[in-house]
Amino acid sequence: MAESADILTSDTQKVVLPDLAAGCSMADMATFDQVEEAWEALEDAGIADTVVPITYMNSSADIKAFCGRHGGAVCTSSNARRALEWAFEQGEKVLFLPDQHLGRNTAVLELGLSLDDCVVYNPHRPNGGLTEQQLRDAKMILWRGHCSVHGRFTAACVDEVRARIPGVNVLVHPECRHEVVLKADHIGSTEYIIKTLEQAPAGSSWAVGTELNLVKRLAARFPDKDVSFLDRTVCYCSTMNRIDLPHLVMSLESLAAGRVVNQITVDPDTTHWAKVALDRMLALP
Repeated sequence: MAESADILTSDTQKVVLPDLAAGCSMADMATFDQVEEAWEALEDAGIADTVVPITYMNSSADIKAFCGRHGGAVCTSSNARRALEWAFEQGEKVLFLPDQHLGRNTAVLELGLSLDDCVVYNPHRPNGGLTEQQLRDAKMILWRGHCSVHGRFTAACVDEVRARIPGVNVLVHPECRHEVVLKADHIGSTEYIIKTLEQAPAGSSWAVGTELNLVKRLAARFPDKDVSFLDRTVCYCSTMNRIDLPHLVMSLESLAAGRVVNQITVDPDTTHWAKVALDRMLALP
């Protein structure tokens, strides 16, 4: 996110990340070299010209730039459907990075593709663990990546909360596993989750499958509703949680003293191609 901010802002603006260790485990699951090797596998299978790469916003600037160079775009959980519809207008197949669950859930539940249309590319196995024929037959080539928080939710979590809270509404993020979203009552982005709870009637019960800090804030914001975490096991996003008040204060005090600490900069070539991919997303209807 900090890299994207640097890419989209002007040269007169500086982007500061309060703690440089605050990365994203999902983004780390797709490195530039790995994605380059995957593209070579698609070229060997004779299908690279028909594949449009789409990367989730939770990815490195290198991966966004890769998508820009190869005719692809960036997406968020809010516009993943529009991004995939656009991609299929450009080509026959999509390489979706780095979150397999968002790609699968959007393709199957919103675009009407089947699970058989999807294959998972494992960067830690030769040729992604797939045959060339499997790559040729697939419409969605999903990168083997996931969110460490959303990936913890299971179908058993949904069954347990329904047994524990009669009449509960299960509301989950599309980064959750496919079997979880199939059991949920509502699926949507962070923005969708917030709006759904805003519009929910007083006295209703909700089990929310997304990052715990957001669930706690929503529970405090809507005391007239019963808002709880989908999993009984507490799990914060360890990297997101590194942006805390002490680091924020340190950054602000340094800026007030005329020192820019932990500035995030992206090199010009990566910036150019990543911005191409980001601009394609921003141009989506």
